[in-house]
Amino acid sequence: MQTPVLAFDVYGTLVDTQGVTVTLSARIGQDATAFAERWRDKQLEFAFRRGLMGAYADFAQCKREALDLVDQERGTRFSEDFKQSLMAAYRRLPAFDDVPQALERIRALGVRCVAFSNGSRQSVEMLFDNAGLRALFDDIVSVEEVRRFKPDAVVYSHLRRRTHSRPDNTWLVSSNPFDIIGARYAGLRAAWIQRNPKQPFEPWGDPPDMMAPDLGALAEQFQVQLKREGHLAG
Repeated sequence: MQTPVLAFDVYGTLVDTQGVTVTLSARIGQDATAFAERWRDKQLEFAFRRGLMGAYADFAQCKREALDLVDQERGTRFSEDFKQSLMAAYRRLPAFDDVPQALERIRALGVRCVAFSNGSRQSVEMLFDNAGLRALFDDIVSVEEVRRFKPDAVVYSHLRRRTHSRPDNTWLVSSNPFDIIGARYAGLRAAWIQRNPKQPFEPWGDPPDMMAPDLGALAEQFQVQLKREGHLAG
């Protein structure tokens, strides 16, 4: 019986993209949260558009282009030095509090855990080194290897090739509905982490196989699922 593979999205699922508000708050105070949210939205939009255009660029470049736009939109007029400090803050995003212990519980179930990100391998390695997560993963799979972005179906096929796994035994774990829908469309199974309790799942595409408010709750659900499918005794 093939060992299940759990592929974890990184940004927004394992690490908190709102972590940049600490740096932003020192400069723009209470507007920091809105700036960070808009910056994150534009990063994804630019990546999606580049994917459709066939004009791949490293996600860090999408991030910087989005920062320049939001800076112009909001009239904050950040200096180049401050923009560099914001980019550096993105490389040091903190892990959500539930992540380390939950990952240890999940790994103890005998599954393979890989990180699966729109970010480059180098970016993810730096994040994990700073957040203390690197030892909890068997591998890092980056979209840079195929020069596409999630939710392109090619990316999920690449994940399966890299992990030598079957679609029915490959799980995507993500807080991003677009990622869940993309994985389900590509034939993978998926677990949605509803980090924001007010965020509904998008009302189209295939729904997730599981949903949980955090990784701790997911670990409990997944243990039950593995027993049901005969991967665990008892």
